[in-house]
Amino acid sequence: MAGVEQISVEPGETGMRLDRWFKAHYPGLGFGQLQKLLRSGQVRVDGGRAKAETRIEAGQVVRVPPLAVDRKGDVPLTARGMRGQDDAEVLSKMLLHEDKSVYVFNKPSGLAVQGGSGVNRHVDDMLEAFRNKKGEKPRLVHRIDRDTSGVLVVARSRLAAMKLAEAFRGRDAKKTYWALVKGVPKKREDKISTWLVKEQTPDGDRMRVARHGEERADHAVSYYRVVDQAGQSLSWLEMEPHTGRTHQLRVHAAHIGCPIIGDPKYFEADQNWEFPGGIQNRLHLHARRIVIPHPDGGKLDVTAPMPPHMVQSWNLIGFDEATAEDER
Repeated sequence: MAGVEQISVEPGETGMRLDRWFKAHYPGLGFGQLQKLLRSGQVRVDGGRAKAETRIEAGQVVRVPPLAVDRKGDVPLTARGMRGQDDAEVLSKMLLHEDKSVYVFNKPSGLAVQGGSGVNRHVDDMLEAFRNKKGEKPRLVHRIDRDTSGVLVVARSRLAAMKLAEAFRGRDAKKTYWALVKGVPKKREDKISTWLVKEQTPDGDRMRVARHGEERADHAVSYYRVVDQAGQSLSWLEMEPHTGRTHQLRVHAAHIGCPIIGDPKYFEADQNWEFPGGIQNRLHLHARRIVIPHPDGGKLDVTAPMPPHMVQSWNLIGFDEATAEDER
């Protein structure tokens, strides 16, 4: 149990409710306990009494009395936070699951899976640090976008790579993504089926919805459901890609009029729409879970915690991660 702490509110926490701030920093502290501390004046903001619904601002100081729960001490891994750390250390922090055939990582937003223009560090190169005693380097069997966070499956042997790649090609892998989008879809759940074609732009490759039969166009199918919403301005979608086209979920979200918050390529809004205060302008798309046949038999089922910027947004809006699980 620590003594009294004076904790400064970070810039990214501006606009957050005080109870949500405590949930983020002290996940083990119950709401009833917090209410007692607030009523007795043991919790203060800039020296003054506060309520659970008080909105805090960057630079304010929260007085936290001695608590019987630990502060959330592990700093979530981010692409920026990896600087100065060696590859083996970073991969170990990303590791969600390990067995003799498979690694599963929680890839941070901003870290590329493979090399390319302007990419200085990427997972494929980092995997050199995990070569085994036989000299085998772990193998990528699928990829996710650089700015998308979440579950990334890597094979530890050639045989495991063949079996996993076959499962992805045969669409035996069930991938679930979480996204924060602008607006609310007309239907609570639906199938999105389009043709997509890749175009070269000054800002790099961009996908667009194409006509059936258009040259180089590929069929793309996604499913979604609305988990929760904040009025008519924002909604939390659970999305499942049935096919695996480049930027598929990002294009499909924009196609139904609900582009993903922070998407630099596909987010468009009218001049009257304002970006929500306190929410970071970063891609809010996370590969939450994967269920896939394990190369040694049975099923591999792994879930990845959300990245810090999405946790912050969920806290600001008041979304509860348990809502998605409760509706299953």
